[in-house]
Amino acid sequence: MLSGRPAGLPAALTILALAAAVWFVRLNAIGAPPVQTLGWPSATPWPTPSGTEIPQLPSYSPDPAHESIARQIDPLTERPRRQRLEIVRYTVQQGDSVFGIADLFNLEPETLLWGNFDVLNDDPHLLRPGQELNILPVDGTYYQWKEGDSLESVAASFGVDVEDLVDWPGNALDPLEREVRPGAWLIIPGGERPFRQWFVPAIARGQAGVGAAYGPGGCGEAYAGGAVGTGGFIWPSAHDTVSGNDYWPGHLAIDIAGATGDLVWAADGGVVVFAGWSTVGYGNMIMIDHGTGWQTVYSHLSAVRVGCGESVLQGSTIGAIGSTGNSTGSHLHFETRFEGGFVNPWFVLP
Repeated sequence: MLSGRPAGLPAALTILALAAAVWFVRLNAIGAPPVQTLGWPSATPWPTPSGTEIPQLPSYSPDPAHESIARQIDPLTERPRRQRLEIVRYTVQQGDSVFGIADLFNLEPETLLWGNFDVLNDDPHLLRPGQELNILPVDGTYYQWKEGDSLESVAASFGVDVEDLVDWPGNALDPLEREVRPGAWLIIPGGERPFRQWFVPAIARGQAGVGAAYGPGGCGEAYAGGAVGTGGFIWPSAHDTVSGNDYWPGHLAIDIAGATGDLVWAADGGVVVFAGWSTVGYGNMIMIDHGTGWQTVYSHLSAVRVGCGESVLQGSTIGAIGSTGNSTGSHLHFETRFEGGFVNPWFVLP
């Protein structure tokens, strides 16, 4: 028994205390077992047995040149662009479309028509190679100030606030005087106006004679009977992608890609109510009345292979893709109409 043991301390604890003391003595005598540390080593080395040298790791001293993290050069970093304020001019190229040019400048196609009414007259088919177009810096309209105009009346006519006109930096209006001289051109950010639509009205087989007013391809009489469609549609060519204008308020059709001479076939069965040259920019055109309330239109054709009053079946060859009329490149302008109104072809094509 140890005389130094406090009264009441269990024998087991006494034994553990003795074992710890022995371990501590041995630790100081032979050195600590090797320990793997994370991070930088301690500046104080472990005790070593006599005659044994343990190599010391070099102490870390930060390089002053690297005290801060260096910024890496990222060649893919997008630099913010300053907003364009001025009108730029674009020369139309062969194969261009209103839709494609607008997309090139990240604008809506309506903006391109509204900014060039004197050239395009709201008709995307009037686009011609060599034309110079105004490219607005922002979606909206372009307006020439007239005698008697006021900021309030002009803003209201385009559905915007007066401040939209005054605050646009490109208009360079004095925010206090707010005077605009007649003849000046203003950008109307966000402004909208109705379109002047250009198209051949729907022609029913029982009224086919009215088509004569739209060109030599118009039929001279009304037709009774004839083929009736299935009510469903197939693609009118071997292609199913857009080349040029898609469907939007200024272009109530889709322009289907294709080369001159590629075959065009009837999207559904029906009776031909227009077949030949049109005088409204469609070039060689075919219109089919399907007898179900639907009509389809195929224009800018290089060849027409059906005639007025002829019954055609779904998939029958009716013509060939071309670039006649108001067109800047080969494609098929394709329209779908129901009860006289336009329907987006994407809604009915497979």
